[in-house]
Amino acid sequence: MSDWSAIEALPQTRLTELFEADPERLGRFSLDLAGIHFDWSKTHLTPELVTAFAALATSRDLAARRDALFAGEHVNVTEDRPVTHTHERGEGAAEIVAVARGYHDRMRQLVDAIEAGAFGPVSHILHVGIGGSALGPHLLVDALGREAGRYDVAIVSNVDGMALEDVFGDFDPAATLLLVASKTFTTTETLMNADSVIAWMTEAGVEDPYGRVVALTAQPDKAVEWGVDETRVLPFNEGVGGRYSFWSSIGFPAALALGWDRFEEMLEGAAEVDRHFRLAALHENAPALAAFADLYYTQVRHAETRAPFAYDERLRLLPSYLQQLEMESNGKGVTVDGQPLGRPSAAITWGGVGTDAQHAVFQLLHQGTHLVPVEFIAVIEPGDTLPEEHHRALLNNAFAQGAALMKGKQADDPARSYSGDRPSSTLLLDQLDARTLGALIAFYEHRVFVNGVILQINSFDQFGVELGKEMAKAAEKGGGDFDPSTTDLMKRAFG
Repeated sequence: MSDWSAIEALPQTRLTELFEADPERLGRFSLDLAGIHFDWSKTHLTPELVTAFAALATSRDLAARRDALFAGEHVNVTEDRPVTHTHERGEGAAEIVAVARGYHDRMRQLVDAIEAGAFGPVSHILHVGIGGSALGPHLLVDALGREAGRYDVAIVSNVDGMALEDVFGDFDPAATLLLVASKTFTTTETLMNADSVIAWMTEAGVEDPYGRVVALTAQPDKAVEWGVDETRVLPFNEGVGGRYSFWSSIGFPAALALGWDRFEEMLEGAAEVDRHFRLAALHENAPALAAFADLYYTQVRHAETRAPFAYDERLRLLPSYLQQLEMESNGKGVTVDGQPLGRPSAAITWGGVGTDAQHAVFQLLHQGTHLVPVEFIAVIEPGDTLPEEHHRALLNNAFAQGAALMKGKQADDPARSYSGDRPSSTLLLDQLDARTLGALIAFYEHRVFVNGVILQINSFDQFGVELGKEMAKAAEKGGGDFDPSTTDLMKRAFG
């Protein structure tokens, strides 16, 4: 059988018993790729489950869908366009890769021009965007830019004016470069923030504030219409989705902050995972194995959430990044054919940073009634220069938490008992650098893709974000047909 019933019919065995029954379990369910060690041995995956999931993936044409993705075919069926983020990394149809390289060359030339003083003195980079136009660049700069020392970088997404005012208090408007990131260049929040930055520069006496703007967009004509000189517009391919976009010109703040060489290293790390995803058999394919575990817990064990925990302060923004990547991609209720999905879609992604989270949410993970698959992300090489015991304690906590979730502990006092048999996976990076971070994010992207293919949904549209935005625009114009509660809230807020 190759449908869900073959998977649901397999026995459910405790994790400790799986280890006892198979001395080779660790080797079967771990692999090394691009400087990252992946360990799924403390999940409930078995050879039989992997075989059944591989059969289901075959029946869903995973290989053909994967080939279509890289070939630049219109796999985003609801918007009738290709999905080209892998082409930004040099992997895919040659003609699309060539266009992406041309856009990257333009990025590099602008990086060189800024460094050479073409924009005058620049010590601050203020990037405004929202969603994928902010989360990805913010993750990159926060994770890798702490020691770069090239520019002060602030990334603002929230339309709440306090977010901008915090930056205004720290930045010199005469030495600030404004990056405006919007795929359509119509995003309300982004353009409102950009207008406010221009006003701040103007009030401070900056002679030509629009001359200190770089636009990052798939609609260059709209950026020029807004006021950006065409030589300072960095386009990217329309097939690059927002949450998949920091490989394109949306990643420009990272290219500035980290330097072009590191930006290219990030692309190559991702490309290494692209090649692995294309070529490796499913039973030793990192994105596929991770997706099989995801689907097992959502579809068979009825887990509604999953929780990644970054045991490295430099990756503190990773859980937030993954929330959008996973939930916006696969939080759908219909199939690619427009039919009701009829089963759970993506899990709710949440998480945090270790060891802080241990003292906040791990109580529920160990003893609560919810089954929550946990993912630990850690780095062998420390990012700090403090005594070694800091990093040893950090890593030992991560490893011990996974062991405790699996093993549990029985006690005469029920309040002090741990049921165990709670799953976790571990992603252990040799070091956190541009290559491994690029590889890590590409792994998550392809994992999302496999989940979507097997669930038969389109992972590349996001119409669910539109309705609330439409209603907010109507409210701004004084219109809209709102319920009594919403109408009352508006009256209380605005009079």
